[in-house]
Amino acid sequence: MSRIIRIGIIGSGGIARSHASAYKKLLNVEIVAVADSMEGRAQAFIEQEQLLGAVAFEDHKKLLEMDLDGVSICTPNFAHHETSINALNAGKHVLVEKPMSVTLQQSIEMVEAAELSGKMLTVGFQPRYDPNMSLIKDIVQSGKLGNVYFVETGGGRRRGMPGGTFIRKDLAGAGAMADIGCYSLDMALHALGYPKPLTVSAYTSNHFGTNSKYHNEAAGFEVEDFGVAMIRLEGDIVLNYKISWAMHMDTLGATMFLGTDGGLKVTPAGSGPWSGVWDGSVGSMTLYHDVVNQHIESTIPVISHGLNLFDEKVKDFVVAIQNNLPAPIPGAEILYNQAIIDGVLRSAESKREVTIDLPY
Repeated sequence: MSRIIRIGIIGSGGIARSHASAYKKLLNVEIVAVADSMEGRAQAFIEQEQLLGAVAFEDHKKLLEMDLDGVSICTPNFAHHETSINALNAGKHVLVEKPMSVTLQQSIEMVEAAELSGKMLTVGFQPRYDPNMSLIKDIVQSGKLGNVYFVETGGGRRRGMPGGTFIRKDLAGAGAMADIGCYSLDMALHALGYPKPLTVSAYTSNHFGTNSKYHNEAAGFEVEDFGVAMIRLEGDIVLNYKISWAMHMDTLGATMFLGTDGGLKVTPAGSGPWSGVWDGSVGSMTLYHDVVNQHIESTIPVISHGLNLFDEKVKDFVVAIQNNLPAPIPGAEILYNQAIIDGVLRSAESKREVTIDLPY
């Protein structure tokens, strides 16, 4: 019989409930502890989620003293760094929610902690588990497009601005870029094989978030609700990246991969004011290519899967623990994602192109 995988959850907000739900669906997995720095919240979470026998803590370091195989980091963004490093140093495997951290330096330190501890650091990008995302990567890597030289990705909500910790600079680090833009970056960079980013030239704004006409927390809105950037990648590839929480437009366009032999256009699924970004599933895929000098547009059927992508993310973390496998979505890879977001914010503030410097 397989041994029981013992899991702790740090942070007990809304995203933690999704983690708890996913873990509870798995055999031989037990949530044995929950930590939250706010008094009484961890215990309330345990009772609401019916985690019989789980222990509540206000100090996550106390939780990490327990015999645990892995932890889910479900804190606000600013705490991802400290809690992940503490967990890794305590010998626990880590699934940290996106974005990986608030700053690039924090992400670097998290990756280094994982390497030193020999434990897994995986980052929660559930859209990866849509089989259509794998198909997109297969097409891009297959050579059908030739040499890919330009990629455009991003997305925009007609209206979809969160509040609370998402809009405070000290807690979130960034706004739309970190919240939903990280998914767009992962989609494009994963398909390309995660080439190293070199330079960024960017612009950001928060015209909607700071206007009480559009947001009821306008007075405390400190992050960007819109951003656009031109990013140079290794391999002589240029990435045009754009994201918006709110806008007077139905779409910021499809994701496109332009190659010397073909092009691929991908649109997100969903409808309504909160749709139009890559935190959901694929809506359509079209391959543009030439056959005997004729312009051909080939519709690629979207794979119907019925998967709960969030559950798949958590399950993959557990399977990696059970079988001593590498991190499903390694922090060392998502470090490039974080480097781009960091570069976007630095470039927008300085109003010039900036260089991305990475230790590896």
